Amino acid sequence: MNVNVLQWDGGPAHYEVYYLSATDTASGVGLWIRYTMRSPLTGAGECALWFMAMDRDGSRFARHATYPIEELTAEPDPFRLNLAGADLTDRGMAGSVEDAAWELLWEPSLPAAEHVHPLLRRAGIAKTILVLSHPDLAVSGTVRFAGRELVLDGARGGQAHLWGSKHASRWTWAHANDLRTADGEARTGAYLDGVSVYVPRLGRQLGPSTPVVGRFYGDDFRSTSPLHVTRNPSHFGLTSWRFEARDGKRKVIGEVDAPRGTLIGVTYHDPDGDLAYCYNSEVASMRLNVWDRTSRGRFGWILRDTLVADGNAHFEYAQRAPVDGVELLVT
Repeated sequence: MNVNVLQWDGGPAHYEVYYLSATDTASGVGLWIRYTMRSPLTGAGECALWFMAMDRDGSRFARHATYPIEELTAEPDPFRLNLAGADLTDRGMAGSVEDAAWELLWEPSLPAAEHVHPLLRRAGIAKTILVLSHPDLAVSGTVRFAGRELVLDGARGGQAHLWGSKHASRWTWAHANDLRTADGEARTGAYLDGVSVYVPRLGRQLGPSTPVVGRFYGDDFRSTSPLHVTRNPSHFGLTSWRFEARDGKRKVIGEVDAPRGTLIGVTYHDPDGDLAYCYNSEVASMRLNVWDRTSRGRFGWILRDTLVADGNAHFEYAQRAPVDGVELLVT
């Protein structure tokens, strides 16, 4: 089944999100476009369009509009979602919200990657399921906002789909698919996408749980087993994330940094009415050390590569209280 297919069955206590994150290297502008729906515990459901853009110089732009749930329609095969006249397919998206508009196209290049292991999905433990539907995209087309028109020609990004009943208590996320060596050589087809979360269980905050997916040198990387997710080291805050993840004979050690001045703050509404406050930058930076195991023991690892995304990685941090000093552009 297509991983982008709408999961909502029409019942209450459900939210669902589709998003594109991309960075245009030529202009230095990062884009974050979201199509969302929420079916609360009680009352009528709603859907929404979100358009956010930020520049490395600190300029930020955000638009958001909410519509009745009847404005959302979806077709499974071929996948097509329409939200208040805005379209999303497996090959592009087009729409508008207030004075922002987008007409974007891409060609799928790699298979989807799932962050939640099938064992955890079957057990019903995860309250949110995240799937990276299109991990490595070259996005072309136009976006219009703040009186400017931006023409994209191969902007690097990814499109994801997530759904569930409630957001985590605190989390971070990062993605990069415009990775280069220290000498500037492009690593075509390489990407990394990961998330690290704390969740409430029996009056305690458990975590971090840290699934990481990616692709390096033509090999898929999936550090998503229950054992790996709980053992992967992870330390994160408002503007940074340090992590390590293993899959078989390969491990990655990553650092992500997002300038505070580029963060766009938005508010998420859970189906039960609780709020989460999210801070996103699509012009962050990522540095990855890729290690391969050649023999047993602590000295059996060799550094295969150091990969960098300088100003074109994607980052998000969220918690249950607003952060002082960072403006919420969507409430």
